[in-house]
Amino acid sequence: MAQIVSFGEVLMRLSTPGFSRFEQARQLNVTYAGGEANVSSALAYWGHHTAHVTRFPDSPIGRAAAQYLHFHGVDISHIIYGGPRMAVYFLETGTALRGSQIVYDRANSSLAEIDPKEINWDEILKDAKWFHWAGITPALSQGAADALLKGIKTACKYGLKVSGDIFYRANLWKYGKKPSDILPELTAGTDIVIANKENILEIFGIEGNDFVESSVNLQKAFPQVSKIIDTKRTSISASHNLLRAMMWNGNELLETADIEINPIIDRVGGGDAFIAGLIHGLISFDGDDQKALEFGVAASALKHTIEGDALISTIAEVEAIRQGETSGRIKR
Repeated sequence: MAQIVSFGEVLMRLSTPGFSRFEQARQLNVTYAGGEANVSSALAYWGHHTAHVTRFPDSPIGRAAAQYLHFHGVDISHIIYGGPRMAVYFLETGTALRGSQIVYDRANSSLAEIDPKEINWDEILKDAKWFHWAGITPALSQGAADALLKGIKTACKYGLKVSGDIFYRANLWKYGKKPSDILPELTAGTDIVIANKENILEIFGIEGNDFVESSVNLQKAFPQVSKIIDTKRTSISASHNLLRAMMWNGNELLETADIEINPIIDRVGGGDAFIAGLIHGLISFDGDDQKALEFGVAASALKHTIEGDALISTIAEVEAIRQGETSGRIKR
């Protein structure tokens, strides 16, 4: 069984070649991506046994998406097939002063129409060590939210570590529920939360004068939460950013230095790479939260240099960036 399990929608990504605008494109590049699956694929490259749980249409497109995850080393044995269609997103990559654009087409997707009874969480999680989720999936439908809640409860039953990225897409919530209706119950079973001061207030109504105070108050409301993490991006241009992160671990505020990323090749998936790096660090670095946080930022920075949503890298490449090797010198 997989040691790290993720759950969430995977979409077909259709991107314009190079830096073409949508209006210019006469062909589109095809790949597959999803926030939680991106986390699992990055961890698989670093030697972790990962599995992703999702639902695809029973069609050549659905099977192609599953094989894409398999290509990146992710266990696909728990994927469910059924439902009407593959979710899609279109990407136009920006540069310099022109930002990237994303257009979603994911209504009535296979995962959005899932019946929670289709997933045997006990079988999937009984031998696992970690479960990861994100706030986008419960935005899709009540069925997706209920399936995720059952997964979190099962993970807690078996003593797994649970991480949750509670950032969400406000425009996805179309089924009569708001993030504040759904995310608090999911967070109650979560150990490690990726959040900022603003969405802690928006989702939970929990106030704080700064990140630390908001985090302390979140932990008071949700005692299972042990760490709260946030990243900070300074955008000099669409192709030139600074990236850093902070963590409240219940005892102290940890922060990283900025990493300069210039030029950016593809920033989509950068947050997922950060979470993968953080999870790897928390598992591998013997309780060194500072090093885990730095590894997460280094992984995210490296992802910005790689086309596609997936971080394809070795531990050594990320560790070199963590230690300050950002010259990009040729390796012979």
